Amino acid sequence: MSLALTGLCRYPIVQAPMAGGASRPELAAAVGEAGGIGFLAAGYKTADGMYNEVKQVRRETGRPFGVNLFMPQPLVADPSAVEVYRHQLAGEATWYETPLGDPDAGGDDGYEAKVAILLEDPVPLVSFTFGCPTREVLDAFAAAGTLTVVTVTSAQEARNAQWAGAGALCVQGTEAGGHQSTHRDDPQAGLTGTGLLALVAEVRASVSLPVIAAGGLMLGSQITAVLAAGADAAQLGTAFLPCPESGAHPLHKQALTNPLFVTTTLTRAFSGRPARALVNRFVREHGPYAPAAYPQVHQMTSGLRKAAAKAGDAQGMALWAGQGHRLARELPAGELVGLLAAETEAARAAVSVRSAQ
Repeated sequence: MSLALTGLCRYPIVQAPMAGGASRPELAAAVGEAGGIGFLAAGYKTADGMYNEVKQVRRETGRPFGVNLFMPQPLVADPSAVEVYRHQLAGEATWYETPLGDPDAGGDDGYEAKVAILLEDPVPLVSFTFGCPTREVLDAFAAAGTLTVVTVTSAQEARNAQWAGAGALCVQGTEAGGHQSTHRDDPQAGLTGTGLLALVAEVRASVSLPVIAAGGLMLGSQITAVLAAGADAAQLGTAFLPCPESGAHPLHKQALTNPLFVTTTLTRAFSGRPARALVNRFVREHGPYAPAAYPQVHQMTSGLRKAAAKAGDAQGMALWAGQGHRLARELPAGELVGLLAAETEAARAAVSVRSAQ
């Protein structure tokens, strides 16, 4: 079954879909042309906006690529907790001179329309974040010739995805930058997770699907490690943020190696869901009080984050980053894929030499 995945690329390197603007068509196309698999992020975009990006990637490359969809989220947050957080953010709204967004704007992210477009005009891969689609949806994509990838953060989620008919899994360790793709955000679970190598081993022992490993990976030696642990490919997000093809804000790119930002943490401060970001003023001041309320908190803070970026204030931005962020290298995406592939091969060769001694 792994051939369904590895047959799409020359190297076992997948560029993570990063919602919010980083995963531009230029990035996905460059990664594909270099021998990896590029991904578009449909999250926070309209269905038409997603399709326009699909068409742009097709104009720039004939290589396989993927599109990531956010699963619809149940609006189960405690309204009183959301209101308390709204009051706490009032000072931010005053400081950045922008109103807080409407927390009740909805939570389906245009999912049905996006699925319909991708079934009518299929792409090689479609991945899913924040849950697992129904068997009907997964079977429909399979019939259209699309490989489906469900992002999981536990062995149980992996088993559920296999039962539902997923074609492959993206196994996300807690080291990953951005949102943790738990299928159910349990406020009682705390801001914790399982490390990538342990999680890959657990999932491998539980299911028979191809595995893409994701979480803090920045170097070819780390790719070699997850392949040795049982993964079929490695997914990297933070590593591609500094690339010129990335749409990440310049301040975000600079912050990855800026000595002002020395660590990451899981926080609900910006979206209401656990997400790994560089620790800045906003995270320190609001993270401990943010409720488990996605997408309500995301919608409330969206304008604040944009205003902070416009003002050139990295201390108010959502600086998503994996734990390996200080290893980021500012290279064109194609060069980075080539370097990662060379590093992976060198690490494999070194392991073979040591094993033979």
